Order: sequence, then structure tokens, then C-alpha cells
Amino acid sequence: MSTPPSLRIERQLLREGHALVAGVDEVGRGALCGPVTVAMVTVGPTTRTAPQGVRDSKLLSPEVRHRLAPRIQRWASSYGVGHASPEEIDALGIIAAMRLAGHRALVQLAVAPDLILLDGNHDYLSPPVQDSLLAPPDLLEAIPPVRTMIKADLRCAAVAAASILAKTARDTIMAGLATEHPAYGWAENKGYSAPGHIAALSEHGPSPYHRKSWSLPGVHALESPA
Repeated sequence: MSTPPSLRIERQLLREGHALVAGVDEVGRGALCGPVTVAMVTVGPTTRTAPQGVRDSKLLSPEVRHRLAPRIQRWASSYGVGHASPEEIDALGIIAAMRLAGHRALVQLAVAPDLILLDGNHDYLSPPVQDSLLAPPDLLEAIPPVRTMIKADLRCAAVAAASILAKTARDTIMAGLATEHPAYGWAENKGYSAPGHIAALSEHGPSPYHRKSWSLPGVHALESPA
């Protein structure tokens, strides 16, 4: 079994002079419908070792994720979970929507972190200059410096914890939406491109929660002439 994530990197960043570090991860970027979700989990000098079992959310069963989520919320110095809707994804594009969701998570934190540790190699949280004329006001909140790290969700406990909060929050939303539109199988596929989801798109077309600006698989079959 691989080595579990730890706070080694976060504690090194704290020793460098950052008073509070936020681990950040997202979920829903590649889904066909539903929101994109970003979670932040902050740790400070007195934060204890993460709850046992914390891993990248993709490595955990739904039952384990939901069991860990409240423990993470109690353990973290602070946490926030933000969403951007399918309509916002269509209007802004997926990267700007992820930024919006991230800023919504940021403003939920009790204290703003001095540094953000972001999973991946692309800083989608810091708005480019050209966004200043078009973005919604809450997209323009100043954010702390961002440090990206590939595979941070496998190495850093704060990022892995954020991945669990993001995943459980979005899964709960998708399970609720599934009761409105059961044909798409969202309770199981969470809005991703599963065969049953694509088949339902071919038969029923997109729901109000699908990302209409995307090339949705199966929809072209409905649009093609007989």
C-alpha cells in the first residue's frame, strides 16, 4: 500500500513563515452535468496529525469518505466548500467557474490563509487580468499566493482532506438531483460520462443541470435529421 499523505510539506511551509496554509482540491471538472466543487482545508502550527484513513478521495469508497468528512471538519483549523453551477460553467468556461467555486470556498474560512497549496500544475484560483472587466464581483476577491503541486492529494494531508470534503459535498448534491431526474443515473455516476448516462442523454436529451456549452455525448443523435 502506498504511503499515506502527511503534514510534512505543510509543516515545512509553516516553518518558512506562513502562519496558515490551505490545502485545496476540486471535483467535477470533467463531469457532464452538475456543479464544479472546490474545497479548502487550513492547517496551522498547532494542527495535529490528520485523522487516520485520510487519502485522496479517489482511493476511498463512498462509505469511508462520508465517515471521514465530519472528522476532517472537526480536525481542520477551518474549511470551506464552494460550488459553481452548470449555468456559470456555461457562461464563464470551466476554468473561470473553478476559480469562482474556489473563491466561494475561500470566503467561508474563519481566517484567510497565508498560502494556498493547490493540487495539480495549473493555478486556476488567481484571476488573470482580463477577468477584471467581466467576472462576477465574488470572483475578484483577492487571494493569497498559490503554490501548485502535482499529486499533492497523494502527498499532503490537507489537500487529501480537501479532496474528501469536495467529493462528499458534490456527491450529495448529485444524489439529490438524481431524485428529480432518475433516468440519468446520477446517484451512481455523479454526472460523469458513464454508459447509462450517455444512453439517457441519447433518449431524453440534456436536463436543466447539464452543461449545455459542452459537446454532450449522445445528444447529437437527437439533433441529427431522420
